[in-house]
Amino acid sequence: MAIPQSFIQELLSRVDVVDIVGRYVQLKKGGANFMGLCPFHGEKSPSFTVSPSKQFFHCFGCGKNGNAIGFLMEHAGMGFVEAVQELANQCGLQVPQDDISPAERQRQAQQKQKAETLSDLLEKAGESYRKQLKAAPKAIEYLKKRGVSGEVSKRFGLGYAPPGWHGLASVFAEYDNPQLEECGLVIVGEEDSRRYDRFRDRLMFPIRNVKGECIGFGGRVFGDEKPKYLNSPETPVFHKGRELYGLYEARQSLRDMGYALVTEGYMDVVALAQLGFANAVATLGTACTPEHVQKLFRFTDAVVFSFDGDGAGRRAARKALDAALPLATDTRSVKFLFLPSEHDPDSFIREFGPEAFSRYVGDATPLSRFLIDAASEGCDLGQTEGRAHMASNARPLWSLLPDGALKRQLLSEIASLAQLDSRDLTDIWAQEAARTAPIARRAAPATPTAPDSQPPEWDAPPSSWDSAPEWDAPNSQPSYPQQDGGNWRGRREFGNRPRKPWGKKGEDWNPPQLGPRPTPVSREDQAARMLMCHMEFMEEMTHEDFDALASCNSTHAPLFRWLEAQFTESGPRSWAVLREQMQGAACEVLASKLMNGAHATPEGEVEELRRELRGTLNLILVEHLKREEGKALKEIATDPTAARRYIEFQQRRKKLSVIMSASS
Repeated sequence: MAIPQSFIQELLSRVDVVDIVGRYVQLKKGGANFMGLCPFHGEKSPSFTVSPSKQFFHCFGCGKNGNAIGFLMEHAGMGFVEAVQELANQCGLQVPQDDISPAERQRQAQQKQKAETLSDLLEKAGESYRKQLKAAPKAIEYLKKRGVSGEVSKRFGLGYAPPGWHGLASVFAEYDNPQLEECGLVIVGEEDSRRYDRFRDRLMFPIRNVKGECIGFGGRVFGDEKPKYLNSPETPVFHKGRELYGLYEARQSLRDMGYALVTEGYMDVVALAQLGFANAVATLGTACTPEHVQKLFRFTDAVVFSFDGDGAGRRAARKALDAALPLATDTRSVKFLFLPSEHDPDSFIREFGPEAFSRYVGDATPLSRFLIDAASEGCDLGQTEGRAHMASNARPLWSLLPDGALKRQLLSEIASLAQLDSRDLTDIWAQEAARTAPIARRAAPATPTAPDSQPPEWDAPPSSWDSAPEWDAPNSQPSYPQQDGGNWRGRREFGNRPRKPWGKKGEDWNPPQLGPRPTPVSREDQAARMLMCHMEFMEEMTHEDFDALASCNSTHAPLFRWLEAQFTESGPRSWAVLREQMQGAACEVLASKLMNGAHATPEGEVEELRRELRGTLNLILVEHLKREEGKALKEIATDPTAARRYIEFQQRRKKLSVIMSASS
């Protein structure tokens, strides 16, 4: 969604950055400004200032600075659009959406209203579970046994679901409300349509998004019953692959302790918070995804995955490695912690203490080492074959890394282990990639100009070719099929010897007309196809990329704005889902044309497609910056800020051109 700059300026003029920051940081008046402890890094003496006159925050310790929108993005992990909407709601303003159709605007409003309603229902159920916990001796005894205090229990909002089948009927007057089923609180039987509570006789863990809204629950049994953990199903407000348990509660600790500790269960998170490691989070009964890792990197530049040392833990760590590799830049740290098989983080800390656990974390396996370990699994590096196998295993993992010093150093290390030169290794990998890459389908012939003409059958054998030429028959010449007066199109007879259909200079080569040339594929076409086929790529795009696409041209801009709105609202989705939701939208015709034409589906490895999209976006971005330079140049005489904007656009374009030249 492209938000007009005029609205952003009006919004910032209505909010007070001191008020926004003061909700998260304890501020004290100090001269003309307000001072406090920086929420972005640990410090004992305040170096964080907020200026009411400039409406700006700045930390002299870590260098973080910005306005109210930037603070919400940095501190709460919100996206730009989400932060603008959050401030607009506080001011009673409506974010303008003039670039979308009335039907789409109405649909988005309905989705937003539904999400708020479902969250309200979940929060009401959470309040009931918390009240039930006070009268549940079994649940209280379990928490005491695990060493969880009332304070930590309150912080995480723990509760108890009673054993009855219809406990929530006393909470919701309309127990038959369809939205109770939609938000995952109630199950409706398929055969008899009977309704009953999903969670019964379980310790309840409310799952909150980064804004603190309840979006689902996890329930744990007290004994050995199965399943041990029961989670809310996927709902309009809850997506397991994008949410992390405990992230809302851990936000400040992530910055204070400098890293995120990813564990395997809800109870691990709560127990670790009790033991002094409030920076722990957990996946929600699913493997770690790139969305999980990217969300953590909004709050910290260091992530430590903690898994059991058994086979299941190793498999989970491997999936986490795959998710983390595309995001492992040179300034980020990713490690893998494998505890002894008889311990989880909770039991390890209780037996050996927090300091021993901290040392264990410090000695955790770095991503680079684990990548090589994963590639070397089952390979005997003392044998030539084993080293070759390791190098082959390492290629798809190494290729996921973003370009940088880490990737280049790893190349040298892998080459050294394989006893190869780095250049030889990259040559081998390039050959291997070429062999295993999908073969591009031959484009369909163009529509013939004459109504009765047929496309040339370049590869089709003649219909009379029933058997191969009898080359080995004694005293005989090879026979060829006869067609159209003895000449098969694509082959001519020259006595008894076949010859090619062209001479030395091609004088005999007269191919039939193939029809009009297809329209060249534009950069905008290429970017749109990439994003519709791989919407997850939008996770890596910047606001600058979105702005460039949203203003590229009148034909494609509505499609890019629609895709951005869908991504912001619901995250990545497949083309099949997008096609259904696009019905009736203004961009439907263009999208269908692009996705039904030749080369509609980009082929190749995901990393190659990601690099291709980045290159296309850079070209579009350069053109966008040129246009912005031109606008600023025209406004210099009337707008005092135009000269500064012109210089900024020009410098950004030149910097981007240098990057593109270096990568080409």
